[in-house]
Amino acid sequence: MAGKVEICGVNTANLPLYKEAEMTEMLKKIKAGDKETRDEFIKGNLRLVLSVIQRFSGRGENPDDLFQVGCIGLIKALDNFDMSHGVKFSTYAVPMIIGEVRRYLRDNNAIRVSRSLRDLAYKALQAREVLSRSLQREPTIAEIAEELGVERQEVVLALESIQEPISLYEPVFHDDGDAIYVMDQVSDTKNTDARWIENIALSEAMKKLTPRERKILNMRFFEGKTQMEVAEEISISQAQVSRLEKNALKYMRKYV
Repeated sequence: MAGKVEICGVNTANLPLYKEAEMTEMLKKIKAGDKETRDEFIKGNLRLVLSVIQRFSGRGENPDDLFQVGCIGLIKALDNFDMSHGVKFSTYAVPMIIGEVRRYLRDNNAIRVSRSLRDLAYKALQAREVLSRSLQREPTIAEIAEELGVERQEVVLALESIQEPISLYEPVFHDDGDAIYVMDQVSDTKNTDARWIENIALSEAMKKLTPRERKILNMRFFEGKTQMEVAEEISISQAQVSRLEKNALKYMRKYV
């Protein structure tokens, strides 16, 4: 019972285990059309699916849903597996399962991406694979764009749109001491110490102005109103607003 893991009604502790030689013989029968052996083979590889979906834990997704999606990836891998390449089935199947789960997570992401943009991204990924084989190297974005007949910026935007968002608290390095998180590597040009001190100075300078001057600056620079709109609201001329604004700004610059 200690090793029991039940998911989607399947007790993985009771799943069969096959040696590599046995799996090879089963694959030959499957390719010959043996459906019963195919079902047994899939059962014997469900642990692969379980190991893959454990990588995606902590994302708030239902494990049963991920397991079912992973099973689709497993079946696709079996249908497309070519024994002549001399590759172990698990080596081929794991990336297929991961890809299926990632596709599901992208399509069900809370951040909605347009269908056309997502389709372009998938075409770009396919083009990258084709070009990688023909060029024997990783193609550039420009080469992918040329292959698809679209602008380079469109390819960049499409590929960025299907990237999975990560938490700012995702650890990126851990070496016995404190972990380094994503947020530690993101620079903040807005909430700097210099900007904080500057805001304090501006706030103090505003306090030195008359109530009318403060109101004019608030309306002009925080509410985005024109001098004419300010003049109408406080019942003075536009020329007076301009003069008061100019004097207030001049004083504030000197104070700061």
